[in-house]
Amino acid sequence: MAPTALQPTPAAPDTRQRLIEVAVALFTRHSFAGTSLQMIADELGVTKAAVYHYFHTREELLAAVVQPLTDQLQTIIETAEAQRSRSSRAEHMLTGYADLAVRNPALMSVLAGDPGVVDLLRAGEVGGLIDRQIKLLADLEPGPGGMVKAAMVLAGIAGAAGPRLLRLDDDTFRRHLVEGGRRTLGLRAPRNR
Repeated sequence: MAPTALQPTPAAPDTRQRLIEVAVALFTRHSFAGTSLQMIADELGVTKAAVYHYFHTREELLAAVVQPLTDQLQTIIETAEAQRSRSSRAEHMLTGYADLAVRNPALMSVLAGDPGVVDLLRAGEVGGLIDRQIKLLADLEPGPGGMVKAAMVLAGIAGAAGPRLLRLDDDTFRRHLVEGGRRTLGLRAPRNR
């Protein structure tokens, strides 16, 4: 059967979402740079024109792929920034980011495993979010050491959550991500109330 063009219909959001899901799978398998819009069309059995109806470039598609994650990350960052102490801000950022990673392993795989994606995101509006995340964690130890530790924690969590190397249930996995992050940052666990 020949590929068909997808016609805009009331189900268009479903088609757009299917394109995003296929893009995540292909980005994970072949990298962002190694995935073309034609590959996405082929995977769905549609024409490239059908993909162009929703996304004109891979960069537009990447923005749609990461948008739900960046929206959640924005909320985590804003809530963390509103905390009173440096340690509370760092704790909230760390636990929020670990939870986000555990809930979104496929997207984290795209973000963590592809330097091309990181470069594109840093150049856009997501770059500001990345800087704010690092600051929240690095403020525990001002200077280069704190920045390096913050980057290690963020990259480590994203990398561990990506292509699941570890077979752990979500709660156990989240707990170990947070504990490892705390040790790296020199952050004490909050007291139980």
